[in-house]
Amino acid sequence: MRNLTLKQLKAVQAIVDHGKIINAANALGLSPPAVTIQLRQLEEEAGLTLFDRTTDGMRPTAAGLAFLDAAQAIEERLRMLDDQMDAIRGVKTGSIRLGAVSTAKYFAPRLMAAFMKEYPDIEMRLVIGNRAETIASLKNRDIDIALMGRPAKDVPVRASAFGDHPLVIIAPPDHPLAGTRDISKERIAEEHFIIREPGSGTRISLEIFLGEVPGRIDDLGLEMDSNETIKQAVMAGLGIAFISAHTIAFEVEAGRLVILDVAGMPIRRQWFSVMRSDHAISPAMATFHDFLMRKGAMYLPLFGKLYPDSGFAPPDR
Repeated sequence: MRNLTLKQLKAVQAIVDHGKIINAANALGLSPPAVTIQLRQLEEEAGLTLFDRTTDGMRPTAAGLAFLDAAQAIEERLRMLDDQMDAIRGVKTGSIRLGAVSTAKYFAPRLMAAFMKEYPDIEMRLVIGNRAETIASLKNRDIDIALMGRPAKDVPVRASAFGDHPLVIIAPPDHPLAGTRDISKERIAEEHFIIREPGSGTRISLEIFLGEVPGRIDDLGLEMDSNETIKQAVMAGLGIAFISAHTIAFEVEAGRLVILDVAGMPIRRQWFSVMRSDHAISPAMATFHDFLMRKGAMYLPLFGKLYPDSGFAPPDR
């Protein structure tokens, strides 16, 4: 592998991205024979086939995916080297690719705006996705830092809590349980829930919360793929929902939704800044992480008295 070149690794990336040699060549500004030669040299060096040639295009083999991962890691490290050189020169510049789970979109732009005002020469890009998409972006090194409520477990990460993340049950204002105090878990379990997709952080927390009610998690309720759709469904009277309190501040203030007083709620979790533990930390990333630890909680939506005497989440499974 000592004879590998950056051009060869870029060819692998382009073939994966574009599916065909001719498309990869166009993206790289090369001729198709030149890309074919680079691929052949890599396959000879590895002694393995890097792509299966199919009628639908070029599909990476296990060896091809290993080369792709190496190419992405080298590209990432070179970008950070550029940031480090700026830091050595005393210039507060760089770039950060920030990922955020969909629930965090209610505060991530304000947080970014505050950071960029303080550090105007650091460029930022925000990518919003559900939990699975955000974890995939971490795996593929497409983002540098993720804002999420439950750190990924199948990717090597370092996670730091920067703010409180309360989870509550909401209902329309005319719901029979609105205004009722200390609703039991068994009583709330009788209600029809509007829920997020499997694997989402709030869905997992709801399954844990209702796990002690026999048979309840076998059929949780009507599934919807976004907090906005869930809020609209609750306001329309289709059911109640277990949701992040940070997504409903406007609707509660406007009187369109109410938070039900359920025993053991709100469940208090935390927001985390998550980075790959095998990811070199650039000066820009370190600056943003420090900002989150100092000021991140200031940009989370505010409520009045939200917590009862206790409202801590059960331990993660």
